[in-house]
Amino acid sequence: MDIVYIRDLKIDAVIGIYEWEQRIHQQINVNLEMGWDNTKAAVSDDIKDTLNYKAAANLVKGIVKKSEYELVEALAEHIASMLLKEMDIPWIRVTLGKPMAVTGSAEVGVSIERSKAAS
Repeated sequence: MDIVYIRDLKIDAVIGIYEWEQRIHQQINVNLEMGWDNTKAAVSDDIKDTLNYKAAANLVKGIVKKSEYELVEALAEHIASMLLKEMDIPWIRVTLGKPMAVTGSAEVGVSIERSKAAS
């Protein structure tokens, strides 16, 4: 299986376990790896045969902007579930990071893998 990816998608989100975090927007970084068969697109050279990564990015932005999760784990799970369903992809890896969430670190977060069969 081929992989279509989006790296370092920066989105402002309301996320965090502390009361003050639920009152502000913080930047999160989203990385996506989506399983897709690129064979047809490679032969046809036609965008309609591809996985539309712009549509995937816009879907993620919409999910994040509407969410108010406390945990990055919950947000990552929701993103994976919605992309599997809405983009009709067979497999996805979502990596979600919160920059500067831990003093001295550049970023902390989670990386999850889900598949259509497991969703």
